[in-house]
Amino acid sequence: MQLKASDLVVRVCSDDERGSYSFRCPDCHMPVAKDASRRIVDLLVGSGVRMQVWRLPAELHEARRGPTLTPDDLLDFHLHLQSDGWFETLAEDVRRTIES
Repeated sequence: MQLKASDLVVRVCSDDERGSYSFRCPDCHMPVAKDASRRIVDLLVGSGVRMQVWRLPAELHEARRGPTLTPDDLLDFHLHLQSDGWFETLAEDVRRTIES
């Protein structure tokens, strides 16, 4: 079975112009995504494939403060989530960190 233009979607990031295309496999119906060069994007869009433009998340441009997250930090967070009142405990830990 061949794919038609209507079976594909081209996605282009407006921030860095990275491109990709996606479709559902006609045999197994699983989603498939592939990176695409500018040339491939132009060919697909020129053939009638729908294009979506997206942006990188704003969080990538935020200033990063504080120490790097470590595996121990992640384990501590996991342990917090297993207890009752985990949110209050976590909020208190953050408050103490900010004050010191």
